[in-house]
Amino acid sequence: MPLALYALTVGAFGIGVTEFVIMGLLIEVGADLGVSIAAAGLLISGYALGVVFGAPILTAISSRWRRKSVLIALMVIFTIGNAACALAPNYETLMLARLVAALAHGTFFGVGSVVATSLVAPERRASAIAVMFTGLTVANIAGVPFGTWLGQEYGWRMTFWAVSIVGLVALAVLTICLPKDKQDAEPLDWRSDFATMTRPQVLFGLAVTVLGCAGVFTVFTYIAPVLTEVTGFSDAAVSPILLVFGGGLILGNLVGGRLADHNLDRSILITLLALGPSLLLMFLLLNDKTLTVALVGLVGAAGFSTVAPLQMRIMAKAEGAGQALASSFNIAAFNLGNALGAWIGGITIDRGPGLAALPLVAAIFPLAALGLSILAQRRDQRTASHAPR
Repeated sequence: MPLALYALTVGAFGIGVTEFVIMGLLIEVGADLGVSIAAAGLLISGYALGVVFGAPILTAISSRWRRKSVLIALMVIFTIGNAACALAPNYETLMLARLVAALAHGTFFGVGSVVATSLVAPERRASAIAVMFTGLTVANIAGVPFGTWLGQEYGWRMTFWAVSIVGLVALAVLTICLPKDKQDAEPLDWRSDFATMTRPQVLFGLAVTVLGCAGVFTVFTYIAPVLTEVTGFSDAAVSPILLVFGGGLILGNLVGGRLADHNLDRSILITLLALGPSLLLMFLLLNDKTLTVALVGLVGAAGFSTVAPLQMRIMAKAEGAGQALASSFNIAAFNLGNALGAWIGGITIDRGPGLAALPLVAAIFPLAALGLSILAQRRDQRTASHAPR
């Protein structure tokens, strides 16, 4: 894989830390700002919604820019947003700062996915996307546990200052390592590209992405209180267990990319089929500490193995310059799933059966996504069989 691809990985690492680190600090943020754990969890939903709305808008605005310039500008926005999080005096300001940081997320991964696939041979495109998304997984195995420890020891604001420094490093690496565009990016053809986004197979793909991510984040938004209040771990044990989760993310991400390179449609079915039962097992075995730790890793692996296949499928259904828009929409769909999961998890805690039931509720989403994927693939087969030859 070319060096420029790993520059994208560094940027993905910084974005991954700021998205996920708040999961391990919900208790600290809630106590400091005087809000409930469920309200603190909405900081994840707010970030995700910032991605949902920011991704297509910023992708469209920057469509005439050179892609390297787009990625650098997005990392500047990301760094400013995290510094504002560290300085936020209250819950409302922190939510607004998270929204600013989120604006960079969707377009970075959307444009970055297009750049990543342009750097490798066609048969390695899904693996290239997986390598870029490895930044997210490494963020979980290294950045998030360290950020959680840092926030518990020195205050949650120190974590966001550290993420701001990561943003500056990523900015430098992208500037140095990314090759210059040979020409300006082809601007969006609004009519044709948005028409592409309304195709049934594209809408099916976006819906599957939303449901798959909702399954993971219904549980992992609240993983710290689940581990401490249900399974009985100490606060100090949360960070090491998040390392197991991060290890599962890395493994699942790379395996998902390889599966997608071999057979894209089959890889989606396999990965979703693995995620649903993993969540059901977690629900059944949540009182066993050893098995819970193992299942944290298994759910992480199953959940992130879906990322590269789903991203690649959306890009395969788009054409030309529309790939960047379609890719950004799918990143928005991932984060809409994050927001939905955090919201459903909060309702389950406050108005439903409580923390212990989160994995059971979460399992509904990937199983629904699996059914939707089967329908979508059968529809594609029927369309192909009736196409003129």
